[in-house]
Amino acid sequence: MSEAITPVVKVQTPFKRLCSQFAESPVAMVGLVMLVVVMFTALFAPWISPQNPYDLATLDLMDARLAPGEKGLNGQTYLLGTDGQGRDMVSAIFYGLRVSLYVGLTSGIIALVIGSVLGVLAAHLGGRFEQFIMRLVDIQLGFPAILVALVLLAVLGKGVDKIIIALVSVQWAYYARTARSAALVERGKEYVEAARSLGLKGSRIVLRHLLPNAMAPLIVVGTVQVAHAIALEATLSFLGLGLPATEPSLGLLISNGYEYLLSGKYWISVYPGIALLLTILAINLVGDQMRDILNPRLSR
Repeated sequence: MSEAITPVVKVQTPFKRLCSQFAESPVAMVGLVMLVVVMFTALFAPWISPQNPYDLATLDLMDARLAPGEKGLNGQTYLLGTDGQGRDMVSAIFYGLRVSLYVGLTSGIIALVIGSVLGVLAAHLGGRFEQFIMRLVDIQLGFPAILVALVLLAVLGKGVDKIIIALVSVQWAYYARTARSAALVERGKEYVEAARSLGLKGSRIVLRHLLPNAMAPLIVVGTVQVAHAIALEATLSFLGLGLPATEPSLGLLISNGYEYLLSGKYWISVYPGIALLLTILAINLVGDQMRDILNPRLSR
């Protein structure tokens, strides 16, 4: 008698399952492609930009406010025109994306680390520490983020490091509340009770068990907060309290062209605004799909 052949069942890894579920949404895939293009442009801006907008030796005020498609005195064609300082708008947008993404990602990562650690510790320790952290979170969330950032920048001044501090200060509370909620759910599960019965230290339980299992909602919040940080930085720069003129982000580029809008020179503000819109849209599309995938109520 021939032996029965047992069919081989392919088991998908969690990463492959995540990728396959993500690819089910065409809108999310469009957002992912947009995000990859934006990230590539920001990362390789010094090599793909026609001009270095930071190098004053390459700028010519005679080329200022040229319309899209016009040629400068040096024979260069400016596809998106130039701004009031004679900077090529394509190059300025590429470098502006670089600065905006750096500020948004850096502030988001720092806020994620601070907020998640404090939130998980609050859920694990409980008592007065939890009450103190949660009341601090409530106070933080009670103030508008733009108001807190404006006050901090008015005190600290301009600069990349200053605006990162301001953005972290208004973001960490969102991560702390989310991490505490997720850790409270995980705290009562059997694997945490087993870790405690084995006599593991509280720090190991937090770092090796609670925090990794609370990361799914934090990833979703992180994508939303990175987009919010980029938009908030653009708002602050537009108001003149963000980054200095030597490091123009997309918000500062929009602000530089605001005074020329009524004179018909729309490209100085409109094109950086479109780049900002597409960047935030791409991050939000990816974040929405990640939320749907990681939401256990929607899991199939």
